This record gives sequence, C-alpha cells and structure tokens, in this order.
Amino acid sequence: MANNTLPRHIGFIMDGNRRWAAERGLPTIEGHRAGFEALFALIPVIKRLGIPYVSIYVFSAENWQRSQAEVKGIMKLLLWVVKNKLKAFKKEGIRIRIIGSRAGIPADIMAALEQAETETAECSEGTLGVCFNYGGQQEVVDAAKGALAAGVSPDDLTIETFSQYMYEPDMPELDLVVRTSGEQRLSGFMLWRAAYAELYFTPLMWPSFSEAELRRAVQAYADRKRRFGT
Repeated sequence: MANNTLPRHIGFIMDGNRRWAAERGLPTIEGHRAGFEALFALIPVIKRLGIPYVSIYVFSAENWQRSQAEVKGIMKLLLWVVKNKLKAFKKEGIRIRIIGSRAGIPADIMAALEQAETETAECSEGTLGVCFNYGGQQEVVDAAKGALAAGVSPDDLTIETFSQYMYEPDMPELDLVVRTSGEQRLSGFMLWRAAYAELYFTPLMWPSFSEAELRRAVQAYADRKRRFGT
C-alpha cells in the first residue's frame, strides 16, 4: 500500500449475478449461487488483510418486486447458506449482523437470519454486516421514527444522536464502497454511513470478483487522500 492505509469498513454492492448467469446460459439462481461462493472465497482474504468490518448488499427492500420464481430461489439459497456455511463463518471467527428492516420478513427466513446472528455472536475476528430487506432511505425514516418515539428533543438532535437510531448503530461508517458490474451508483446502499466513503467501480460481475480485484480496490483506496470536506 502506498500509505499503508487500510479501510476499516468496506461495503460491497454485489451486482451482476444475473448477467453473469445469462452470459453463460445458466439459470438466474446459479448466478446468485456463484455470487455467494465468491463471497465465501473473499472472507479469509479480507481477514488476512486485517479489515475488521465488511457489509454486503444481499437483498434490498425493492428486490421483493422481482419475479416470484427468483425471489423464492434466493430465499431457498439463503436458507441453504445458513444451514451449510454458518460453521465456516464461525471457524473464521466472523460475526454476522443483519442490517435492515425486520418487518414483513417470512418467518423461516427471519429465523435463519437470527440463527446466524446468535450462533456467531461471540465471534471476534471480524464482522459481516448483511443488508437484507434493506433500503437506505427507509433506514433514515426508521431512525427518525425511533428518535421521535424516544422523545428526543429537536434541540438535542445531533448527527451523533441520530446515528444511534440507525440499524445496528455500532457498525462504523463506511470507508470504501465497491460496486461490481460497471454500474456507478449507490442504489440506496447504506446512505448514512457512506457519506464520506471512497467509491470504487469495476466492470467485473460479482461472481468474477477475485482476490486480485479486491487488492486493486484496497490499493486504490490507499492511494487516495481523504479530505472529509476540508
């Protein structure tokens, strides 16, 4: 690294699973499956690099509007991941945190997400934030509702105070946001925490995102001078 600076918190907008599958003549769900496998391969690499927090955009609040077949396939895949891969996360010492609205999530999916949180709660080698049923604007609205319900006075409302009503408030601000597939937008991803994040875009589809590309993204971050408005 040019200045030996690593991001403390990386966010991944894991885009391109469907296009990756289409280019290969595969069913859409196989793209999502390959996307999960790409994530599994990166976890130990991120751990070796010494990056303590990672957040991933798994399923947005808007994704429920996709075809019933695709949504059903993603939910089945998610259940399979919790059943078959949770031990691997525990072995790596990775704590899983679910970030998003928990309203209206099917009971079996909610149970699986809570199982992932519970079984990894004591892990301390790294934290994986899983943005599920997540919307960046909705998070801000829900935080405002929480502050109002708690009786916070407008005179006492500061950025620091408001932050305590966001989803999983102890998750730190993002330092670097990586988006794959060539798209160059945040799509509502962690808008509050991404206020001063550096952005890295790559044309690679998420299933093709490798250790080499991760290292390029981290190097690009290290080469930048963060100004925070100054």
